[in-house]
Amino acid sequence: MQRRSPAVLGLVTLTALVVGNMIGAGVFTTSGFALADLGSPYRVLAAWVIGGLLALCGALSYGSLAKLAPESGGEYLYLSKTIHPAAGFVAGWVSLLAGFTGAIAYAALTFAAYAAPAAERQGGAIAGNTVATAVIAVAVLLHALKMRQGAWVQNAAVGLKLTAMLVFCAYAYFGFGLSSWAGFAAVAGPEPPPFSIAAFALTLMWISFSYSGFNAAVYLAGEVPSAADRVPRALLLGTALTMLFYLLLNSVFVLLPPFDAVVGQEDVAAVAAGTVGGQGLAGLVRAIVALALFTSVSAMIMVGPRVYAKMADDGLMPAFLRFEGETPTTAVLAQGVLAILVVWIAGLQQLLSYLGFTLGLSTAATVASLFVAVRRSPAVAHRLPGYPWAPIVFVAFTLLFAALAATLNPWEMVAAAATIGSGGLLYLLVRRLHLRRLRAGAQAPSPGR
Repeated sequence: MQRRSPAVLGLVTLTALVVGNMIGAGVFTTSGFALADLGSPYRVLAAWVIGGLLALCGALSYGSLAKLAPESGGEYLYLSKTIHPAAGFVAGWVSLLAGFTGAIAYAALTFAAYAAPAAERQGGAIAGNTVATAVIAVAVLLHALKMRQGAWVQNAAVGLKLTAMLVFCAYAYFGFGLSSWAGFAAVAGPEPPPFSIAAFALTLMWISFSYSGFNAAVYLAGEVPSAADRVPRALLLGTALTMLFYLLLNSVFVLLPPFDAVVGQEDVAAVAAGTVGGQGLAGLVRAIVALALFTSVSAMIMVGPRVYAKMADDGLMPAFLRFEGETPTTAVLAQGVLAILVVWIAGLQQLLSYLGFTLGLSTAATVASLFVAVRRSPAVAHRLPGYPWAPIVFVAFTLLFAALAATLNPWEMVAAAATIGSGGLLYLLVRRLHLRRLRAGAQAPSPGR
């Protein structure tokens, strides 16, 4: 059954949800790692442009899927309908472990790195993990009970963070002449290391994680009035806005400060700000980033549990994860607990590589299902913007970059394969138990016999 929230889930809220999901931990950590691998700020910016174009292709493709099936559930729903329930279950399992649980933990850990660097230095990983845990707990409380209040807070926070980041970029561009940007001196400086297509592909896998929230609005489609029109527009608008912000932000991160100051840094935004504006500007940027990261955690806590609620409705997850009123309260709580567990067992860079690789495979499979849907109903092709080129480009390049990245980091490929394989095995077990319950119900004597 589809639930509608006409007073809450309009185009503004859905677009804010997409932007809130996307502008999170990845953009504030990736470029420091990427500089270490690529050796050139211009190569890093080129990777952000290519990643953004791929994300736009993905947004067009997911928008087409939302037009064909304007229901909640995301990858689980689309793959179940077009390929097989097993494929949908595995996609839901990937969402549970990587798409939301791992991504929430990553954003919360990055929040701790930016918001409480002193605490991390004095208390080590335990202090940082404590801060990350508190962030997740606040987001869970925000979304566990009421949709309306959570959506309003989310919209306000996203608007505030976009304004703050625009002010920061304007200050960087107009407060410092471009001629004083240290990164531009790289043109006349030493030659960067030889270009490595494998390293570039690995960077694109990291960047794909930063863009991975382009599909956020589809998870709530069943609660959106006029979803077949409103959801695709929100996906495209939110992705385009985010790409613009990413290019503005990363040009500041990698070109304004000296190369050696930011290369390999996980809190690259604050380091860049401190290099050129002192500790006062660095503190302000840390506050802006912390706000951005909180909205990212909040957005994922808002949408992720709706996948599990849909799976529970279909008998593929425990019944207690279903909706209770206007929000899946138990699923939200379970999501928070799982994310907190990951906070305490994983590190930032390991999570970044695993998430980029695993989510890339999941989204590529989902976009590829669009071809199956059109093959079954060829008449719908004319209603789908960008078809077939947008899904072709997205699937082909996502798989290519994943294969190249795997040559450098094979353990991420192994972890992704283990995630997918465990989902397949769990589906067989859950399906068998579900069929057994159905048979037992059919054989039970009716009341009054």
